Amino acid sequence: MGRKKLPLIRFDWAMKKILRHKANFDILEGFLSELLNQNLKIKNIIESESNRETSDDKHNRVDIFVENEAGEFLIIEVQNSSEFDYFHRILYGTAKAITEHIRKKAPYSDIKKIYSITIAYFDAGQGEDYIYRGTTVFKGIHKGDILGLSLKQQDLYEGETPADLYPEYYLIKVENFKDRIKDPIDEWIYFFKNAEVRDDFKARGISEAKEKLKEINLPEKDRRAYLNYTRSLHDIASEEYNKDLKVRFAIEDAEEKGKNEGKAEGKAEAEEQIILEMRNEGFTVQQIAKITKKTEEEVEQIIAKNKG
Repeated sequence: MGRKKLPLIRFDWAMKKILRHKANFDILEGFLSELLNQNLKIKNIIESESNRETSDDKHNRVDIFVENEAGEFLIIEVQNSSEFDYFHRILYGTAKAITEHIRKKAPYSDIKKIYSITIAYFDAGQGEDYIYRGTTVFKGIHKGDILGLSLKQQDLYEGETPADLYPEYYLIKVENFKDRIKDPIDEWIYFFKNAEVRDDFKARGISEAKEKLKEINLPEKDRRAYLNYTRSLHDIASEEYNKDLKVRFAIEDAEEKGKNEGKAEGKAEAEEQIILEMRNEGFTVQQIAKITKKTEEEVEQIIAKNKG
């Protein structure tokens, strides 16, 4: 089938500016309904520190926090650049949402179901698929059976296993998607990757996105802000690319120096230089330790020794 290319607004910028309005809930509802395979309706947008608008155009993460009509919470996040501790952060986000939204002195049964949904434009972990779902499953060590809720618990909490009560994680690795449409959710991921909706797309909410997210519909002020935002994403990508190149070249230089000198001290000196280069580029001690395969203590000692 032929495709009609339309200049649409990126989904993350739309979340910042457009999708927070009740009149546009149908777009988010369509995406979430296809992803979770349910007919989801949004009750309201919940404001929190993480999803407030920011004046920082180089902010590379956009969050939106919604409550559906079933009283469940959904954190939808678009992440544009790599973070080594990313999985820790989404865990923190769900934990924070749980603790912030349970009333004082309320029973634990008042804890709401949380869905954490990430649209990632970077290589978030090793894996060839483009949609990953994470749940908490209790599996028997000896029998291999899956622990279920008791019959009374099932009646009380409308679930069959603890996974139905615990947070659920969805990770969409946009760059792994090969533009082949197999399911309705693939139409949404195609849109996330290409900022385009094909004429033959029929997923829930996708036609609304096609009409409401046209760049041409933006007032001139918002259009300028949007262009600045997309430009900042190119800047971020370029900075990360050059940072990675510097580290790679430093590692290659260290290997060559160690090979040529054939001395342990020469290699150690080169490794120290790599660590200092990475520190200057803004890598954390934890990131440096992971990449260089040293302990955090060793990295800290090298940094401290070369201060001043």
